[in-house]
Order: sequence, then structure tokens, then C-alpha cells
Amino acid sequence: MSAPNSLVCFTNCLLPQEDGSLIEKDLWFDERRGVIVDAQKTFFVRKQRPDTVIDLQGNILSPGLIDIQINGAYGFDFSVFDGDEEAYKKGMELIAEKIVETGVTSLVPTIITQEKSLYPKILHLLRPFSTPTSASLLGWHAEGPFIDMAKRGAHAPSFLVSAPDGVKSFESLYGEENLADDEDWLMNGNTDVGVRIITAAPEVTGVMDAINVLSKKGVLFSIGHSIATSEIATNAVKHGARLITHLFNAMPQLHHRDPSIIGLLGASPHLASPFTPITVKPLFASGESGPPSPRSPISRSNSKFAVSKASTGVGSEAFDDFDTPPQTPVLAAMRSGKLGKSASISQISLGQSEAPAEFTRPFYEMIVDGVHSHPNSVRLAYSAYPEGCILITDAMKILDPNLSDGIHEWRDGKRFVKEGDKLYLEGTNTLAGSVVTLDKCVRNFSRFTGCPLGEAIKCATFNPAKCLGIENKKGTLRPGAHADFVVLDRQGHVLSTWVKGKKVWMKKD
Repeated sequence: MSAPNSLVCFTNCLLPQEDGSLIEKDLWFDERRGVIVDAQKTFFVRKQRPDTVIDLQGNILSPGLIDIQINGAYGFDFSVFDGDEEAYKKGMELIAEKIVETGVTSLVPTIITQEKSLYPKILHLLRPFSTPTSASLLGWHAEGPFIDMAKRGAHAPSFLVSAPDGVKSFESLYGEENLADDEDWLMNGNTDVGVRIITAAPEVTGVMDAINVLSKKGVLFSIGHSIATSEIATNAVKHGARLITHLFNAMPQLHHRDPSIIGLLGASPHLASPFTPITVKPLFASGESGPPSPRSPISRSNSKFAVSKASTGVGSEAFDDFDTPPQTPVLAAMRSGKLGKSASISQISLGQSEAPAEFTRPFYEMIVDGVHSHPNSVRLAYSAYPEGCILITDAMKILDPNLSDGIHEWRDGKRFVKEGDKLYLEGTNTLAGSVVTLDKCVRNFSRFTGCPLGEAIKCATFNPAKCLGIENKKGTLRPGAHADFVVLDRQGHVLSTWVKGKKVWMKKD
């Protein structure tokens, strides 16, 4: 009798797809190599079938959850380093080993604003790390210190800095070796997945100039703790920013005349800037006997009707009537007398004055604990741009599903107050991260938005992986991806967690 092979088949399960749907289908993986395999090719080309079959009894087999912003857990704070490298590494290992009970198989350790001399040391320690039975620490997320004083939140004001020398300021503070090109940074790593995220405010001196350079080095730039206007936020995205840090929090609130950072969710890729003038094309252009080809380019020079956009300067709460732009180009044309009042919208088409600059809406994080953002706000954001939604915990060191409410020590002599999923600084009403787990965020998100559970799972798996550029390895059930799984019941509760094909945690009966 031949020895059993290392192929395993999960059967009788629902698989989340990259479009957010759930389908009933088997999944095969190679336990020895820790990767998902193509069942069709394995059977027909390799002439093999799994010797081990696991019946999941109709439950959901999801890719492992990915948390791209987590400050600590189980008593360890990624931002605290007293010079003892071994103690710090043990703290990393502690979180990696225990966080799997929440369904998380990959995370990006996050450090907040602190004394500048600590950054090179901590970021060097936060290289990709895992053990055979733990979640993978993918790299690091530096939240600050290049953030705006007005939106600093719980970040220490004395440590905030600007970047007068552009990217040189970033290299000097974080350590040039930590901001090297991808290949150099990962040379001594133990994995082919390495992540570096920087949250900064693009309006801070020198930050905008650094975004493009850092992005080309493989650093993911995120807009956060910022008072950026719509124009500045849009320019940051054009320079290479690809993410918004904890949407709605530590940023200006949505205003219809200048929606600021939040407005990026509704930004049109067809506009060169938020202030591109509107041009109106008539039914028949001059000299034409019939309607123009729908593929004909439209420019201001051949457009019969042009509408100037009102001044974008911010003045009183209510602009004067003559400064307010008409609500539609049709109305503008009617007011000018250049189009009969009986004209219909079908007789008007909109054009652009010039070819639009390349623009892709950024991904955005949300802490879906019911505290940081109202459920209606969560639903509003998701409705505007579902493909960009990423669920995070922004959890602090006291994250522990079994921790009781009360007062807990933090750092620098400060203390937390925990009330359920609400966490704030003692003596203030300032929110200080969260203690919600990512699997609970998934359940909350489905409840707040009304979306199917498969879509909520996508926001904690495929979307963060795609944002990080690792969707071929993590956050997906594609053949060749890491066999990182979380088995959920149909209400989204974690039943078991698997890392590289090995079961590392199982719910006790």
C-alpha cells in the first residue's frame, strides 16, 4: 500500500468568492507545502486525489482574516520598546500565537507617534515574522509622526514633526534601511510577503513631495490624522497614496462644498480635478446635419454651450445666489436662453475640457465596532465605494476576547478605560483605538450594512490583500495561495483557524 499523500480536501462547505458571493464547493490544499492546489489539474494531470477529506458540515471556509492596523494585543504594545530586543520579539510571538483565536492569520503591527530615536530600532524588529503555529506578522505600519496637530487624537503632540526635507526627513526618522526598495528590505526576511505602511497628513510640510518616492520603494502611503482639503487629498492620491486610515476618524467631517478626505470615496475618475469646468454639448454641433458619433471627442472649442463653475473659495456658510453654480447643465443652458425650455436631458451630453489625469479611488479602513463610526456612516461609505472597503480593529494592547471592563494601564503614565468595545483615555472622551476583534467587525459590518456575510468577509480578506498587493498569496482561495483559513459558522463566529495547512486553533465545545 502506498504512503498517504499530503493532499487534503475540505468538503460540504461554503467558499467566499472574490466578488463577495458564497458558493458550495470543495477545496483542496497540500498540507506539506501549505498551499492551496487546483483540484482539476491535480486530479487530471498529477492523477492524484486527497487521501484526507474533512467534512465542514455546511460551514464557511474563508481565507484567514487580515488586520492591517493593530497596535497590540494580549498585554503587548508594538509601540513600546525599552531596549530589550528579546523581550520585544517574545511580545511579537505572543500576539502572533494568540490572535488566531479571532480568525486572524495575517496582521500588520502598527506603531503610533513616539520619540524619534525609537523608530529605526522598532521598525527593524518588525520584519516579517511567524512561527509554524502562528499568524504571520507581515511587516509594519507607522502611524505618525508626520500628522496634523489638529487631528492628532491620542498621539503625543510633543513628538509630531514635519518633513522639511521631503523623503530625506522620512529616511532620517524611520531609518534609511527600513525604507529601502522592496528587494533590499526583504533580503534578510523569512517570507516572500513584506508590508510597510505609513500614515501621514499630506498637508504637513514636505509630506506631499515624499509620497511618490516612497510609493516607488514599495511603501504603502495612507492619508490619515489630517485636515487635508479635497484638492490636497486628491493630489495625494495622484502622487501615489492608496489608502485612507480609519475613515471618519481623525479627519474633517463630510461637508458638501469641500468633502475633504471622505469625499475621495465619491471622486470621479473622469475629472482631472474636483474643479474641472463643465462643458455642455448641443444636440447638433455647428455644421452637422445629424447627431455626432457617440465616439466623437468632445472639447471646449467645439462645444456650443459652456458653463463656468463657481468660485471654490470658502466664504460664508451660504454663498450668494450668483456665486452658486446651476444644479445641472440643462438648467444652465435654459437660463442662458441657448436651449428651449422644452429640451430634455437626452438632448444634452457632458464633456471634459481635457483628458483626465489618471486617478483611482483609494482603499479605506473602517473600525466597525459601533463606537468609532455610526452604523449609518458605515453603510453610507460602503454604498459609495464597496470595492475599497477594508475592516480593521485598530486594537490596543488590551485586546483580549476574555478581558473584563475597567481601567487598564497604557503607556507614559496614561490609562485606558474599557467599556465593552469602547476604549478611551482616562479623564477624557478621546477614543484611543479599540478592543474589538476582527471577526466581530465582520459580523457587525454585515448587520450594519445589510450586505451578505460573504461581502463582509471580503472586506477583511481579499480587499486588504489587494490593497497590500499580496492577493496572490493571502486573503484569497486561489490555487498557489497560502493555505490560511478560518472556518466560520453561518453567523460568522470562528470555529477553527488554519495556518499554512495546519490547524492552529479550534473552538472548545
